[in-house]
Amino acid sequence: MGANASEQRQVATFAGGCFWGIEKYFGEQPGVISTRVGYTGGATKNPSYEAVCSGRTGHAEAVEVTYDPAQTTYEALLEFFFTHHDPTTLNRQGNDAGTQYRSAIFTRTPEQHAAAVRGKTALEASKVFGKPIVTAIEPAGEFYPAEEYHQKYLQKNPKGYCHILFQSAAVRNVLRAAWQAAPSP
Repeated sequence: MGANASEQRQVATFAGGCFWGIEKYFGEQPGVISTRVGYTGGATKNPSYEAVCSGRTGHAEAVEVTYDPAQTTYEALLEFFFTHHDPTTLNRQGNDAGTQYRSAIFTRTPEQHAAAVRGKTALEASKVFGKPIVTAIEPAGEFYPAEEYHQKYLQKNPKGYCHILFQSAAVRNVLRAAWQAAPSP
């Protein structure tokens, strides 16, 4: 891979409940080059799925999204994130409960952090969800890839289940207005 190809790749990390569904849907977005599921936001090095599910590692199930910024924006990924899970439920998405299912955005640059804060602030101010948004915005730490059987799980197991809550167009409209008011540098 030449320097030009690496310049066309950026990484974003999101936690929005079960990582199987979030990965599947992020992987279908224009401009997304690749996805992988794993664990981040905790203290244990190289955690296993079982350890993360115990709630003792502090990690969230997350998806790492590699994307081409010439084809999509970080803001478009944030919009997708906020419209494909419930950011108002603490440590829960559907029937999945526990700290590993928390809503979080793990930012890698000051620009990502600013965009995440801008989007969350706009959603909170609009009261479009009717409840407080509990999504954490944290600096990205070490990302530990999940076991191979979790990677692309729903593509390999099309009858598998993972709760995804699709939000209304109102959420998308609030975010798009925020991006237009203060576009990324």
